[in-house]
Amino acid sequence: MPEVVEELKRMTDIGFPIVGVGLVSYLKNMISVVCMGRLGRLELAGGALAIGFTNITGYSVLSGLAMGMEPLCSQAFGSRNLTIVSLTLQRTILMLLLASLPIGLLWFNLEPLMLRLHQNPDITHIASLYCRYAIPDLIANSFLHPLRIYLRSKGTTWPLMWCTSLAILFHLPITIFLAFTLCLGVPGVAVSIFITNFNTLFFLLGYTVYTRTPKEPLCTTLVPQPMPLSSTTSLGEEWGMLLRLAVPSCLAVCLEWWWYEFMTLLAGYLYKPHVALATSAIVIQTTSLMYTFPSALSGSVSTRVGNELGAGRPGKARLATAVAIGMALLTSMFGLLWTTLGREIWGRIFTEDNEVLELTMAVLPIIGLCELANCPQTTGCGVLRGSARPSVGAGINFYSFYLVGTPVAIALAFVWKLGFLGLCYGLLAAQVACVVSILIVIYNTDWDRESLKAKYLVGGNSAFAHADQTVKCEEGIGFLKIATFEK
Repeated sequence: MPEVVEELKRMTDIGFPIVGVGLVSYLKNMISVVCMGRLGRLELAGGALAIGFTNITGYSVLSGLAMGMEPLCSQAFGSRNLTIVSLTLQRTILMLLLASLPIGLLWFNLEPLMLRLHQNPDITHIASLYCRYAIPDLIANSFLHPLRIYLRSKGTTWPLMWCTSLAILFHLPITIFLAFTLCLGVPGVAVSIFITNFNTLFFLLGYTVYTRTPKEPLCTTLVPQPMPLSSTTSLGEEWGMLLRLAVPSCLAVCLEWWWYEFMTLLAGYLYKPHVALATSAIVIQTTSLMYTFPSALSGSVSTRVGNELGAGRPGKARLATAVAIGMALLTSMFGLLWTTLGREIWGRIFTEDNEVLELTMAVLPIIGLCELANCPQTTGCGVLRGSARPSVGAGINFYSFYLVGTPVAIALAFVWKLGFLGLCYGLLAAQVACVVSILIVIYNTDWDRESLKAKYLVGGNSAFAHADQTVKCEEGIGFLKIATFEK
């Protein structure tokens, strides 16, 4: 019990600031949407289209790719191999900047693309303006995501909350000044968002540079240093290691994120689509708010599992996993109670339309049931990331959402005529399949083997040493197979 209490304290210390970051980020998004609503109905429609498009094609991709550095950084901090941490941080930033180039090109050419898809020309024009002015935000996010994961892997999350909160304080006046005082409209809202993100970035960089120790280099040459005679590490293999973790992490994030957009698209084909789409918007806002808690648990357990595996303490990693999943189950109960007992009050915050309110009150309890599965599922994904198994999470997300959730949603909504309720039941089926699969994988985890894999992955104090010697592991490729160990 004392170990459980100690683990709870560590998890809370890491997770509470992450919840704060999620809530203030949610507030930033609400400020932007409200300001676009004040500009007019056309501006709100165009801005909503642009936000959905940028989320699908840009922010989800960058966020997912950045998560590939989580196992490397958390395990390297656990083993005190700070050179790997520095190399991983720099390479991830460079990878995201390169990924931003095609994304930025796509955003710049949004208008002709949407017109070919027969979208409303006026709404498309507003959306294209937003996307063009939001392109610099790709640069900000290319630095922000890796820096946040770097600090979280280190267990230093309070500065994340303070720096983000400080930047958000300036977001409202900046948005009002650009959108209304200077009459820039929707482009002003887009500019205010990337200014806020750059402010957050500068605050975090200032903190990181000011507090780092000489033993903790932020800048290390990206060309590998000469290694012992037994190693023939190449730069390509080190990048390959990062990409083998980044690409599955990106798929795991995007597959789930895109499914919500897919549900919104299907809602447009239902009877009374304006009611279904309005309810869908409320549901997405609700799930986004509730997601701040499981995402904080996911980040906390990823850090704790990675740190303990990197330090060679598989028992502590197992304990951290058990504590996190227990906390996830408890948190999900509060989500169910809130969406069930407070559904009418919450619905009236967004709408006074009786049809929309009635449908919202009908689906929110289903969303609460989804949360019972989503919270432990998201936490379990954090365990898989911390133990360098993102490909397992990506595979589970794919078959759960697209091979289970999608057929169920389409059948219930369109064949059995349940409408938007059917889509929500499809989401519930996907979440249940996902959480059951992930919990089975975690239950069958050989933690001693995972600790050994962490030793291969980050070593003790050498930067990607022996990266050319790989071993086959249960869920993918293990790295750094040491010749002396085989003997």
